[in-house]
Amino acid sequence: MLFSEFTIRNVVLKNRIVMSPMCMYSCTHKDGKITPFHLVHYPSRAVGGAGLIILEASAVTAQGRITDQDLGIWNDEQISGLQQVVQLIHEAGSKSAIQLAHAGRKAMIDGPIIAPSAIAFNDKMQQPEAMSQEQIKETVDAFAKAAGRAVEAGFDILEIHAAHGYLIHEFLSPLSNTREDGYGGDAAGRYRFLSEIVNAVRALWQGPLFVRISASDYHPEGLDVDDYVQIASWLKNQGVDLIDCSSGALVPAAPRTYPGYQVPFADKIRNAAQIATGAVGLITRGNQAEEILQSGRADLIFLARELLRDPYWPRTAAKELGVTIPAPKQYERAW
Repeated sequence: MLFSEFTIRNVVLKNRIVMSPMCMYSCTHKDGKITPFHLVHYPSRAVGGAGLIILEASAVTAQGRITDQDLGIWNDEQISGLQQVVQLIHEAGSKSAIQLAHAGRKAMIDGPIIAPSAIAFNDKMQQPEAMSQEQIKETVDAFAKAAGRAVEAGFDILEIHAAHGYLIHEFLSPLSNTREDGYGGDAAGRYRFLSEIVNAVRALWQGPLFVRISASDYHPEGLDVDDYVQIASWLKNQGVDLIDCSSGALVPAAPRTYPGYQVPFADKIRNAAQIATGAVGLITRGNQAEEILQSGRADLIFLARELLRDPYWPRTAAKELGVTIPAPKQYERAW
């Protein structure tokens, strides 16, 4: 199954292997633009055979960057570089995606930062300003405009970053959202910000739409996978196609990690909410990925660090599974 096609809306992935979005902190002029590094890094994994390449978290506003070195999609000047990356990924035979993001209270940039509530991530990081209704509206609009730029850049798939303690996740969790207006209070209120973003993005984006979530806050008063079954159901009803199941990073915590430790989240959400999921987290072997798919626990395998170590991991996995996959024609003599 790892090397079977996967069709989602109008997009056919040649296999179930996805390069997970990973921050590269490689924008050298603080302008959020693609650099020569990105033009090598992403297409090389497409040459290596991954079916889908997702670019790193890309800020929808300059204020929403994690660092000054983050990739951006907040202005039209950034589109041409993204188009180059997309073209190179397509030429290598893979589909392309980009993750739309806002860092919220975890932004480490000069100037004020924003969050649902004025609660710092920890005692070493800057205290954010609680967002006004107007700032919420502006941020929703920024996600929509970023989706429009993604259309112009030619991406096949979009992912909204609602995980890892960044702005959308901050709205979802009661640990970071103590608002008493329509964007807080209960689960439906805390979901409203993400709901409005999905609707605004969907108005401009007709292709497959993923949402990355943190399925556990690893805190007794935070959200857990059962909460995200409900959230996934809401997202499905709004036209989201797949839930990318990560975890943690909202509050300082050290979850116990082991191979495939996040797969149960993808399994529970897939089968309880009846929506496609992606599994991520210490997936390193071909037979491990195959078992996840064969047992119906996820639909796609998201690889992060393993693809940093081995850009040709699809070939490695195919050899392990006894499958023959085509070589890039330039490399056939060595395949």
